Amino acid sequence: MVKGTRRDTLAGAALLAGLAAIPSHADAQEQAAVGHAVEALTKAMLDVDRDKLLALTAEQLSYGHSAGRIENRQQFVDNLMSRNSAFRKIELSEQTIGMAGNNAIVRHLFVGETVNPQGQVSPVRIGVLQVWNKPGQDWLLLARQAYRL
Repeated sequence: MVKGTRRDTLAGAALLAGLAAIPSHADAQEQAAVGHAVEALTKAMLDVDRDKLLALTAEQLSYGHSAGRIENRQQFVDNLMSRNSAFRKIELSEQTIGMAGNNAIVRHLFVGETVNPQGQVSPVRIGVLQVWNKPGQDWLLLARQAYRL
């Protein structure tokens, strides 16, 4: 029987923990697919594309704004379609994607600009948490909550 030191045991445990933290190839592919879905949703919001917005969101969508307003899927889409506060620019950064089975947790910094029908531009700088779900072949936004920074 070979006796190791406590240091050897801790080093082995750290190595195993590190290997467990490395996403599998399948997880890495799913993370990339979620990232593409996030990009597609951002583009659909900028383009005000009803069909794409509906295709990328779950029927059960809960969409929370940083000011506390909560919208369901229909309200979310209708609000964008009204162009009362249209996005002129959206830039996402510091994005992380965590996988949990058929769910993905996305966090990012959301910086952009909105413009109202009178042409008044308002800056946007918020943190965002999104929950995506894959009930079939496609990733759908299930929940989103923005928060003030």
